[in-house]
Amino acid sequence: MQTAPRPASGNAVFETALGFMGLVWSESGATRVFLAEKSREAVERRLLRACGAAPTAEAERPAWITRLIGEIGAYAAGEEVDFSAVPVDLAGVDDFRLAIYAAARKLGFGQTTTYGELAKRAGHGGLPRETGAALGANPVPLIIPCHRILAAGGKIGGFSAPGGSASKEKMLALEGVRVGPPPAAQASFGF
Repeated sequence: MQTAPRPASGNAVFETALGFMGLVWSESGATRVFLAEKSREAVERRLLRACGAAPTAEAERPAWITRLIGEIGAYAAGEEVDFSAVPVDLAGVDDFRLAIYAAARKLGFGQTTTYGELAKRAGHGGLPRETGAALGANPVPLIIPCHRILAAGGKIGGFSAPGGSASKEKMLALEGVRVGPPPAAQASFGF
């Protein structure tokens, strides 16, 4: 059974250094973030499917949305940005996912953890796969920084946004986080 798109107060498509991104909001907060795509049209199609409306005129955007778009642009350009105070509207999200998302929001710029550790922090130890599934359904990536959650052993893990784990790795690199084995020159010293 398919549900109708949730009514939104507005939405926007904007260009960043990473590509075109999209944002949907309600009166209560951000409801969706669409991470970088190569074209404006690709993001507009995703927005139309999600909320059934054309982008909101720039003049009609609330001030906090205009600020958030600027902050997302600054993040995409490599600046340290803290999204933890951005209001989110997670109406309809179950308690497990809310706990996972709240724990993820406590990770600051450049901080990472594993799915298993995040599950523990959220009060759901022993559920790393379920934690991964919850993060894969994250409606507001970047604001809820699911890209900062790694697989066991420091491996990149999955990522449901366009570009998959390559996009995740790019976002982590913007934050100064390198994932994977050390460069060959460093590995050869054996410590």
